[in-house]
Amino acid sequence: MSLREARQLLGVGPLASEAEIRRAFREAAKLAHPDRAGGSADRFRAVTEAYQRLRLGGPAADRIVQPPAPAARPHPPLEIDIAVALNGGEAVHRLSDGRLVRLTLPAGLRTGDTVRAGGEALKVAVRAEAGTMVRGDDVWLTVGVPARTLAEGGRVSIETPLGRRVVWITRKAADRGLVRLAAQGLPARGPHAQGHLFLRLTESQGEAQSAARRLLRRFTAAWAA
Repeated sequence: MSLREARQLLGVGPLASEAEIRRAFREAAKLAHPDRAGGSADRFRAVTEAYQRLRLGGPAADRIVQPPAPAARPHPPLEIDIAVALNGGEAVHRLSDGRLVRLTLPAGLRTGDTVRAGGEALKVAVRAEAGTMVRGDDVWLTVGVPARTLAEGGRVSIETPLGRRVVWITRKAADRGLVRLAAQGLPARGPHAQGHLFLRLTESQGEAQSAARRLLRRFTAAWAA
């Protein structure tokens, strides 16, 4: 018995599920049973054979089976450092097909922005660096400050991604451990506003070590005397 004949006998279509085939078999078997009017052993045997054929016969020969589409490979993100995000510059990136492209990027790119290259839409990701990170439009920088300046306030010279900056640290800023340099974060671009530069203040380890060395020298000199 062919699959087509088995489906016709049970009255099911080529896309019928196993549950639908079972229900159709039960109904056909009741009508074909020899104890019922109109039933016969031959008809009951044919219904049973049709059910076994559909249950064990695999996919129908006339059913079009669409193979699953290959999963799309995600495009690797275009990673840039904070200096490129601030000032623009060049970046080398490997596309999803293996090609290397060199890109000239504008200043002000943020994480989540899109850049097109080689027929692909690349999502930008700004890398965090040691002591430096980007939050939205703003750049956050952790800087070491002498303990005396943290205690009393004062002027310090700090290296930032935009170059050296001379910053006045007030007592209030020192207590909070935070200084904001307005409009010195990521530049305005498209829908993005001009960002700010935030300095997270910590005690300079170098200063603490220098103070410890001075105390050690004074102790050594006093002991030798």
